[in-house]
Amino acid sequence: MSTVESRAIRFHTTGEPLDVLLAERTEVADPGEGRIRVRVTATGLNPADWELCRGFMPGALPRGIGYDVAGTVDAIGAGVDGVTVGDLMFGVSDFAAQPSAGAADFAILNLWFPVPSGLDAVHAATLPMVLQTAVWTLDLMDVRPGQLVLIHGAGGMVGFAAVQIALSRGARVIATAGPTFAPDLERFGAAVTPYGAGMVERVRALADVPVDHVLDVSRPNAGAIADLIKIAGDPKRVVTISNHDEARTQGARVNIDELMAGGGFPSSGFLPDYAARAAAGTFTLPIAATFPLDDWRAAAELSLSGAPHGKVVLIP
Repeated sequence: MSTVESRAIRFHTTGEPLDVLLAERTEVADPGEGRIRVRVTATGLNPADWELCRGFMPGALPRGIGYDVAGTVDAIGAGVDGVTVGDLMFGVSDFAAQPSAGAADFAILNLWFPVPSGLDAVHAATLPMVLQTAVWTLDLMDVRPGQLVLIHGAGGMVGFAAVQIALSRGARVIATAGPTFAPDLERFGAAVTPYGAGMVERVRALADVPVDHVLDVSRPNAGAIADLIKIAGDPKRVVTISNHDEARTQGARVNIDELMAGGGFPSSGFLPDYAARAAAGTFTLPIAATFPLDDWRAAAELSLSGAPHGKVVLIP
């Protein structure tokens, strides 16, 4: 094994992503114990990448973006079994401990699983963060068969995934979403209503019984939590992944607060199952666009627009 030269998109100081991110050449080290290195085939971008640039989860700089990765194994660290150079894997970049991440030619992974037959690398690279956020949060909510769940912001990818997961658990789902993905959500089995003025009344009209749980995955927007509490009738029935400050002041729940209070992030052992579902066509995440790595700025602009209408993926 040896250090490899790599292009990488990373930041040396925190701030607005398009102001601080740079395309650079760097070296990616040999993988340490319990790590692998991959030649990146695709990396999916997430809103969390932009929050890292702004100072979320601060750490040593420089730092890279690109949490979600699919690629072929290039080198294997000590203590790693069951992996062979050349295997196609998807997983999570070791973004917190490395000076670059998945938006690069090579990346160190600290979590990985084989890409199943029938699933291409681009779609595999859309899965980890979206599924982790959706599954872990629905687990916190203890969603059960027969319960009625409102998912607010189902046009975003975490919401799009959460609708499918909640339905697969036997829950009934009402989703708020715009026109782009409303037909898909209805095809999955959700009742769909638009965002905006009158949303509280429209949800109440769709719900023939009290709503058991509300999952807020909408972009941060003032007043969202207050409206969702009106629907739920109890702030403790509302869990948000995004409107943190408003939830905390109004007594609603914040997923990251509860995950950290519970000892950190749970197992991601469910990811292979959802990759297999994606390969079989029983779970899906739409892709808005793919971009070559050198066009990272255009990819970032689309993701930062707030309405990319699917996952944005970089391909080295």
